[in-house]
Amino acid sequence: MDAISKNDKRVLFGTDGVRDIANKGDMTPEMALRLGRSFVLFLTERGVPRPRIVMGRDTRRSGSMLEGALSAGMTSAGAEVLLSGVIPTPGVSFAVRHTFADGGAVISASHNGAEYNGIKFLDREGAKLSDDAEISIESYLGDNLTDDWRPTGASVGVSRALPDITLRYAEYLAGRLGRKKHFPSSVLFDCANGAAVAVMPMLIERLGAEWSLIGVEPDGLNINEGTGVMNIDYLARHVVESGSRVGFAYDGDADRALMTDSRGRVIDGDIAIWLLSRWLAAKGDLGTGAVVTVMSNMALEEHFAREGIRLFRCPVGDRYVLEAMRRYGARLGGEQSGHIIADSYTRTGDGLCTALMLLSACRDLEEDIDTLIDRFGRYPQRLSNIALTSDSPVDLDRINSVTADVQARVSGTGRVFIRTSGTEPLLRVLVEAKDAVLVNEVSEQLLEILKKEIS
Repeated sequence: MDAISKNDKRVLFGTDGVRDIANKGDMTPEMALRLGRSFVLFLTERGVPRPRIVMGRDTRRSGSMLEGALSAGMTSAGAEVLLSGVIPTPGVSFAVRHTFADGGAVISASHNGAEYNGIKFLDREGAKLSDDAEISIESYLGDNLTDDWRPTGASVGVSRALPDITLRYAEYLAGRLGRKKHFPSSVLFDCANGAAVAVMPMLIERLGAEWSLIGVEPDGLNINEGTGVMNIDYLARHVVESGSRVGFAYDGDADRALMTDSRGRVIDGDIAIWLLSRWLAAKGDLGTGAVVTVMSNMALEEHFAREGIRLFRCPVGDRYVLEAMRRYGARLGGEQSGHIIADSYTRTGDGLCTALMLLSACRDLEEDIDTLIDRFGRYPQRLSNIALTSDSPVDLDRINSVTADVQARVSGTGRVFIRTSGTEPLLRVLVEAKDAVLVNEVSEQLLEILKKEIS
């Protein structure tokens, strides 16, 4: 197992762009406008004088407000903005490549509730920007040049609709992974009342499938509400009640997917990577191996060791997964949470593509979906969250020091991993070991110490 670390100096950007409660804090129209101008200035000073940028959003009520502000900021700096409307994040990534654009912008807060929203930028390959790029964009926010950069006349930017891009995206997926007659006939998809609703009906139609959809009545306020990957029990219950063969749940921007078997048991990103790595290896399309994050289950390491597949670890965040894939020459990577990147198909996490790849892998490898969980044999894990406030700074070195004795209890048979969330004010505590009782005991001890330390 190899590992890659990150040196994060960003302040405004988290692991998935800028995110906050919409119309407050860091997610106001004023901030969106300045972010748009800063992104264009960033591109302009790197040799793209009139950048073309694809913009998309999810179904949140605040999306159109921020879309107008972000577009105004970009066009005021001379950019041409191609508006895609409601579309999954991977759909924007596809559109960037399809239109030969210079970058992309997505307005979404992913799995968060409707009161949140966010902005993330993509490069000309449709991939999320690097840490260094985001640090540079942040630096422009406080630069006088950002305000002084005022093109006039014919140099003022314009925005226009990008017609039929969701249809083209659906046709791309169906064309790459659409051997429909070999797919199960009974598949259920939970669209989380989010961006997937704009594509899934088209995709199903082009596949000629008779698959079913739930979570497809967005009203601007119900995105991720009781549905989607964060509420996987909703899908699991409907899979069992409907007698479906398999189910897939998305998050608000559909860049990740989780799967359930016919019994409603959750098949997470670790099992998906285990399945897809064998599928791609059989096709000669795995490269040097597969990339997973530090959160992935230790059982995956054991499977890869037996199967002769090289495993690379990286920090949490699909941007770091892609960076590690490029660094090591791996053509598959993903997170336990369901972000999956297969280099031959996508440049960012793509829940729709992931679902079709998993169905294809089960078909080609003749896998019994209902036995995947039992055969994977994951180590018991417990992930706990501790809420943080702005006046509770976190010193991870000190935290690891004061909890060293407790962490030592799982040494040799498991591991402890403590990190701050990149998208929410939380401290995440992961304990993993072969003994479930030990996992719970160590978790409780750590939580008691950490709550006192943070307070």
